[in-house]
Amino acid sequence: MNNASLTTNAAACPFGHGRGAAGQTPTGCPVSPRAANFDPFSDGYQQDPPEYVRWAREQEPVFYNPAMGYWVVTRYDSIKAIFRDNIAFSPSIALEKITPTGDEANAVLASYSYGMGRTLVNEDEPTHMARRRVLMDPFTPGELTQHEPVVRKLAREYVDRFIDDGKADLVDQMLWEVPLTVALHFLGVPEEDMDTLREYSIAHTVNTWGRPRPDEQVAVAHAVGKFWQFAGKVLDKMRLDPSGPGWMKYGIRKQAEYPDVVTDSYLHSMMMAGIVAAHETTANGTANALKLLLQHPRAWREICDDPGLIPNAVDECLRHNGSVAAWRRLATRDVTIEGVDIPAGARLLIVTSSANHDERHFPDADLFDIRRDNAGEHLTFGYGSHQCMGKNLARMEMQIFLEEFTRRLPHMTLSEQTFSYVPNTSFRGPEHLLVQWDPARNPERANRALLDARVPVRIGEPARHAITRPVRVASVTPVAEGVVKLRFTALDGAALPRWTPGAHIDIECGAPALIRQYSLCGDPDDASALEITVLCEPEGRGGSAWIHAHLRAGDMVHIRGPRNHFRMDESAPRAIFIAGGIGITPIGAMARRARALGMAYELHYSGRSRKTMAFLAELAQLHGERLHVHAGDEGRRNDLPALLANPEPGTQIYACGPVGMLRALQDCCAAWPGDALRTEHFIATATVLDPAKEHAFELELRDSGRVVGVRADQTVLAALRAAGVEVRSDCEEGLCGSCEVQVLAGQVDHRDVVLTRAEREASVKMMACCSRAAGKKLVLAL
Repeated sequence: MNNASLTTNAAACPFGHGRGAAGQTPTGCPVSPRAANFDPFSDGYQQDPPEYVRWAREQEPVFYNPAMGYWVVTRYDSIKAIFRDNIAFSPSIALEKITPTGDEANAVLASYSYGMGRTLVNEDEPTHMARRRVLMDPFTPGELTQHEPVVRKLAREYVDRFIDDGKADLVDQMLWEVPLTVALHFLGVPEEDMDTLREYSIAHTVNTWGRPRPDEQVAVAHAVGKFWQFAGKVLDKMRLDPSGPGWMKYGIRKQAEYPDVVTDSYLHSMMMAGIVAAHETTANGTANALKLLLQHPRAWREICDDPGLIPNAVDECLRHNGSVAAWRRLATRDVTIEGVDIPAGARLLIVTSSANHDERHFPDADLFDIRRDNAGEHLTFGYGSHQCMGKNLARMEMQIFLEEFTRRLPHMTLSEQTFSYVPNTSFRGPEHLLVQWDPARNPERANRALLDARVPVRIGEPARHAITRPVRVASVTPVAEGVVKLRFTALDGAALPRWTPGAHIDIECGAPALIRQYSLCGDPDDASALEITVLCEPEGRGGSAWIHAHLRAGDMVHIRGPRNHFRMDESAPRAIFIAGGIGITPIGAMARRARALGMAYELHYSGRSRKTMAFLAELAQLHGERLHVHAGDEGRRNDLPALLANPEPGTQIYACGPVGMLRALQDCCAAWPGDALRTEHFIATATVLDPAKEHAFELELRDSGRVVGVRADQTVLAALRAAGVEVRSDCEEGLCGSCEVQVLAGQVDHRDVVLTRAEREASVKMMACCSRAAGKKLVLAL
C-alpha cells in the first residue's frame, strides 16, 4: 500500500470487470455488476460474510459499491495495513450511522440530549493514544485475572438453571446475560434490568450499523436516548464515590490526574460504548463458537477430551466465524490499495471476516481447524493501536464458557433450527441457539467431583507452539539410496489441512525440544495425507537420523503446520525450477503445480548419482522433456552460468539444495531482477552471535507504542520475548521465515537465507531470529 497519484483512466484498473459495468467509481473506473449488487444487509452476508464476498477476495479485492458509497476491502494484508496506518485511514467514521435517520428520529434523540462523542473506537491521534495509555491498566493480564472467579461463578450458576431440562436456547438463557453481567462488573456498573439493557444494546447496534426502516427509526431513537440517559445517571452516581473497582471509576480517578485527557463528555460516551463493547461481541462470539463447534462434532469431541485445546479453539472460532464482520475507515489522503486508486475522503468498509478467510495468510482457510497454529493472527479484534482493549477479557470468558459446557454437557447437540441475525454491517451472532441433550447422561450425575475441575485460563493470544497435531505414520517407503518418503494420516482417518507447494511441517523428533522442518511433497489436493521425504544425515542436526532410526508404519508422531514461507508465484509466465539432492521435495511439488497450471517451465535436478535421486521415474513421466537430470557420476553437471546467462523478465527461479549450489545461483542471478531468485536452504549460513562484534540498538514498536532494547548479546527475537511480545519462530536459524516482522524505518543487517535480494534492499521486513539493526534503531510494526 502506498500513496499514489490519482488516475481516472478506467483502463488502468488492475481488475477485469467484464461486460455490464454498473456505473463508475468516483475515480472513473467501471463498477462491476457484483460490486454494484453487494448488500451487507442481505441474508447472504448476514449468514456467512466470508462466503458472500469470496468472489471479491479472489478476483476483485477492492471494489466500490455505489448504493452505500463505500469502497470495500476484502484481503488480509490490505486490511491489516489499513488498521496499522490510522493516520492515512482515520477511524473517525467507525461509529457513524451507516444509514442516515430521518428528522423525526433525530428530534427524538435531541429530546434526550443525546451527545455521543468520540471514544477509543473512533478518535484520531494524538488524542486516541494519550487516552488509551491512561486507561489501559485494568486490561493488563494481572488485572484481568481478578475477574476469573466472577466469570466461573456465573457460568456455573446459569448452567445449573437448565442442566436437567434436556434443552435450552443458550442465547436467551445464558450467553447474552452472563457477558452483560461480566461487562457491568468490569465497568463497575450496578446490575440493572437485563432485558432493558439488552434492548438498549441492540438498539445502539441497529442505530449505528444497521438499516432500520423509517417506521422503526423512532422506536430505535427512543431506546438509544434512554440508554444515553441511563449511562449519564450511572456516571453521576459513580462520581459521588469513585473509589472501588470498575473501569469507569478508574476513569473518574484518572480524570483528576489528566483532566484534559479524560473529559466529562468522554466518560459519558465511554460509559455507553463500554457496555455495548464489553458484552455484545463476547455474547455473539461465544454463540458463534458453540454453533461452529457443534456443527463440527470431531472438533467438539476433541476439546471435550482435551480441554487444553480450548484456548486455541477459541481463537480459531473467532477467526472462522467471529462476532465482528467489518469495520469502517476514512481515507484522509489519496491512497492505492491492491492497485486501486482511492481518493481522499473516501469511506472504506474493511471486511475483517473476509480477511480471516484469506488463503494467502491462512492455508486452507475455510477448514475449521482447532489446531491451526496461526489462528491467533485473525483480525476479529482489529489490529494496531485501535485493537480491541477488551480482547483478552473476551478470550477469558469464552474459554470458561467452553470449559463449563464441555465438562458438564459433552453430549450436547444442536437442535434443528434456522439461524437469524440482527441485520447490520459489522456485528453478528445468532439471535437464538437451540441445543438439546439427554439429562440422564449428564456426567455430573455419576461424578460430582468433575464440577470442581478447573482448566487454567490463558490470558492473551494462544501460545503458537502449544498445539500439535497427532498423526499416524501410514507408510515409510524407500525412494532412493538413504532417502525415505513418509506418509502421515489423521488418527481417525479424517481430512488433513491442504497445503500449497513450498509448504513445510514441523515434526517433534522424539521430544518436544527437537523440532525440525520438512518440506511437503506429493499432491497438495490430496487431503487424506501429508507426505515428506527425508534424507538420512548422521552428521546433521539430529532430526533425520531419528526419523530413519525410529519411525515405522503405525507409529504416532506430533506435527505442526502446514506453513509456507517459500511460496510460488502462480501468476508468473515462466519458471525455472532447480533442485539439488533432497531439495527436490519442495521443487517437485512446485513443478507439479506449474504443469497443472499450464505454465511454461523447466525442471533441473542435480544429484551425486541416479541411485541417490528420489522420484526420477515419476518426474520423468510427469514432465517429459522439461526435466533435465544432472547426475554427477555420469559427468553431468548443471551449467548454471549458461542456464542463467540471459535475464528473462517475468521468469521466476525457484531453488532448493546444498549451500554451495545456492551461493552459485546468487552469483549467476546478479544481473536478474532482485526478486527473480527464491531459495530454500537446508542449513543456516549465519554465524553464532558474537557479542564482541555486535552493538546494542533499540526497537520502536509502532503499533503498541513501546520501546525495547536489544543487547549486543541478544537477538531481536529474544529481546521481544523478554518484553512479552509474542513472535512466532521455528528454526531460529534464519532458515524458515516464520519469525518475519515488518520494518517501518531503519536499515537492517540481514543475516537470513530466506529473503530475496530485492527484499533485502527494500528493508521492509526482517527475520527476528538472526537479523539485526545496521544502525541504532529499527521501527517495527508490532
